[in-house]
Amino acid sequence: MSDPLRRVDALVDDDTLPSPHIRQCLRVTAGLTQAEVADAIGVKRVAVARWEAGLTKPHRGNRLKYAHFLRRIAEKYPAVLQEVPDES
Repeated sequence: MSDPLRRVDALVDDDTLPSPHIRQCLRVTAGLTQAEVADAIGVKRVAVARWEAGLTKPHRGNRLKYAHFLRRIAEKYPAVLQEVPDES
């Protein structure tokens, strides 16, 4: 998703996730470790690492929690979505 508005739309849908790179940027901007995110969602740190690397996708229950987490960070740090370079 290279268009910033599409990035925002991805964060608005209940279980749609932005690209792995944006996920990582949001987490890092919030000053959180993968372990902290994993603990909040109820998964192992390696799961978050794989999600951020684009190697795997969270199943529905975890996807909803993860998407909620990402939306909250995007609300707190909206500039992140504008600062992320195009991934095309």
